[in-house]
Amino acid sequence: MSAPTTAQWLRTAVDRVAVGSTRLAAYRGGRLIRGARSRYKRIRAWVGESRGFDKWLRVALLVGAALVARAVGVALARWAYDRIQSGAWWHLLVAAALAWTSAAYRAGRADWQPTPDPAPADVAPDGDEEADAAGEQPEPTEQAPAGPPPVSPDELVAAVRDIGTPHAQLKPLADHLGTTTDAVRAAARRMGWAVKDVRMAGRSSAAGLRGDEAPSPPPAEPLPGVVGAGQPADDNDDDTDGEGPGEGVRVVRTDGGLIIYDLADTHRRRGTVTA
Repeated sequence: MSAPTTAQWLRTAVDRVAVGSTRLAAYRGGRLIRGARSRYKRIRAWVGESRGFDKWLRVALLVGAALVARAVGVALARWAYDRIQSGAWWHLLVAAALAWTSAAYRAGRADWQPTPDPAPADVAPDGDEEADAAGEQPEPTEQAPAGPPPVSPDELVAAVRDIGTPHAQLKPLADHLGTTTDAVRAAARRMGWAVKDVRMAGRSSAAGLRGDEAPSPPPAEPLPGVVGAGQPADDNDDDTDGEGPGEGVRVVRTDGGLIIYDLADTHRRRGTVTA
């Protein structure tokens, strides 16, 4: 396989930065939303644990803090806008753009995983203030496992062969199987099928599975009680460990059909089955 040209490498790098930028934006936006929810629950619990004048005093402090934060934020935003408009921060903008491009390029690889968030502190959920104040813990309820069912190796190999050109990307595979890309990625990982950047007809490069790297399916186990031609077999169905050495039959394939020998009497055969 020849090395990619400069244009191909640049096109792949741009596609990878675009994918990584989307992932970073979604990841950091999600962290901001989760952080805002966590702070809201903490503030609500802090206000809810007070009564009477103390509660109104805390509400007044929160309102005052919000007004001060708003005034400071507006002032800082105007100052930063003036600095950017005047061109005084051009070097910071270039550094920020390079840092984002580098982070997006790393996040665009096929095996990228976001950094797990730290475990949040215990905060009483909405509607459980009374139970928390009384020192009672709500009884845990059993929850059904979330997410789609796992994808079997046979289904994944068949899906790649059905839609691959010859390779198949994770998103079309998930749509074809009616599941998520995470379930497809997990099934490939269990099979030892590496997820790589691949191309499909009419699509740009993205994470997927190469059709020529599909693992071989495991050999099928023989059905119980079935033997091949020329192999000895029991002539009963007890399947016990104490069967005698003369018990069983032997099947021999000939041009005229199958000859079945009784192992208890090597000079007698049970019959001939013509083909």
